[in-house]
Amino acid sequence: MYAEADKGYKMEKRKNETIELLMKRKSMRVFEDKPVPQDVKRQLLEASLRAATAGNMTLYTIIDVTDQALKDKLAVTCDNQPFIAAAPLVLIYCADYRRWYEAFCRVETEVRRPSYGDFMLAAEDAIIAAQTAVTAADALGLGTCYIGDILENYETHRQLLGLPDYVTPVAMIVGGYPSRQQEERRQTPRFAVEDIVHENGYDLEKAGRMMEMIEEKEDWHGEDLTLRLKAFCKRKWNCSFSEEMSRSVKAMLDAWAGQESGKTGGRE
Repeated sequence: MYAEADKGYKMEKRKNETIELLMKRKSMRVFEDKPVPQDVKRQLLEASLRAATAGNMTLYTIIDVTDQALKDKLAVTCDNQPFIAAAPLVLIYCADYRRWYEAFCRVETEVRRPSYGDFMLAAEDAIIAAQTAVTAADALGLGTCYIGDILENYETHRQLLGLPDYVTPVAMIVGGYPSRQQEERRQTPRFAVEDIVHENGYDLEKAGRMMEMIEEKEDWHGEDLTLRLKAFCKRKWNCSFSEEMSRSVKAMLDAWAGQESGKTGGRE
């Protein structure tokens, strides 16, 4: 079905500015040495706030990192990536249920504490808003890159950013005006729609094609595929940063749900 629809789409090839923007997107990690003007940043942030949000609650806070010393520290705590410190734009999206929890406590005598489901809902809100900012950045001529390593070193990041209970960093974007080399750099390939989209339920047969999917996406074959996949596993899975991320996220969830100090439900 999806293969046929894909053929039809290619035949029609409708022109659409938004679709073209999305299809051309790629991560940028080297930026020109010039600031993002305040009016451009404001436009990007206003667009981000128009993202879909559960119950129109805006369950996130955006931290705009402008202090160079803080950028330098984040470049180290986020897996030693110097380009973070050099980025003109650094935004951290935090899942935030604190504002609503405190508001509820003002009008109700019994209010349960935020728990795991509330974290997931707030994290979804934050990530949707972050991706909306990324698309807005592309439209404004900026380049961006997600920094997944903000999920590591939870205790350190909580202290660095002064985060209270029920506020947790879940996404980080760095950006600026990309260098020519970054603009001209080849776009990374993606898996095919027909392999990733499953109709009406999970398709184990499709999922079982993973080795073939990697082969088709990366153009790796035979012994080369085996060696590259082993190296990728070592770099992205069986590695210290992956273990630290899992430890950190557990600490994050435990803190959110109050388990780190044996707290229980109810209002403080």
